[in-house]
Amino acid sequence: MPLVATEAIVLHSFDYLESSRILRLATREAGVQSVLAKGARRSRSRFGSALDLFAGGTAQVSLRPGRDLQTLVSFEVTRARSGIAADLGRFTGAAAIAELAIRFVDDDAQPALFDSLRDTFDAIAAAEPGAAREVTLGAAWRLVAGLGFAPVLDVCGDCHAALAPEATVMFSHPAGGALCAACGRMASRGRLIPPAARSALRDWLAGASPALAGPDEARAHQRLLREFLREHLADARAFVALDVWERDEWSGA
Repeated sequence: MPLVATEAIVLHSFDYLESSRILRLATREAGVQSVLAKGARRSRSRFGSALDLFAGGTAQVSLRPGRDLQTLVSFEVTRARSGIAADLGRFTGAAAIAELAIRFVDDDAQPALFDSLRDTFDAIAAAEPGAAREVTLGAAWRLVAGLGFAPVLDVCGDCHAALAPEATVMFSHPAGGALCAACGRMASRGRLIPPAARSALRDWLAGASPALAGPDEARAHQRLLREFLREHLADARAFVALDVWERDEWSGA
């Protein structure tokens, strides 16, 4: 029964029986894992407050091949990220990212994807009130790209013709991104997006922070992201945290 020491982030937590807790952890060495923290709810638990949502640190996990639920031996916090809980916009954004990671990151070691998640939660925790939505949008698109589904922005998703940077184009989710005018006319469904929207997507995918015109533009990007996720990554289950994050009353609009 190998004991693995790895960087980890608490993505989700719920109580189990009278004294324990089951967690979903993003780990650098073993992808996303479900773990049992025995005795975590006891007043003298060795875990203390280490298992708060979005906390990061070093976890020791007893991994048994073929098991859906592993055993958490210890968790030493290095990043509490208390700023996420201090603002509703930050919290709903972080919860949306955690939901995507739980749903679509598997249990293989993916260090680059873990590093991106770690940096994302750090950025959300430090975001100014009202700015967490834009940080979350960029993080979600980079996660999509890390999973191998980056949208096509500068060539047509069907015929691969180059697209002028200043053009308004049809964005087709089935085609995986932008379409030229000819292919766009034949698309069964899609959404017209202006040059500024493509530029913002390029910036987010590159790790930059575009300046959006205001809440309406941010909401349009949230819709675009949701539609893309449902086309390429979703199964029959609903997105719960993502839908809460997208609601105007929760997202800082």
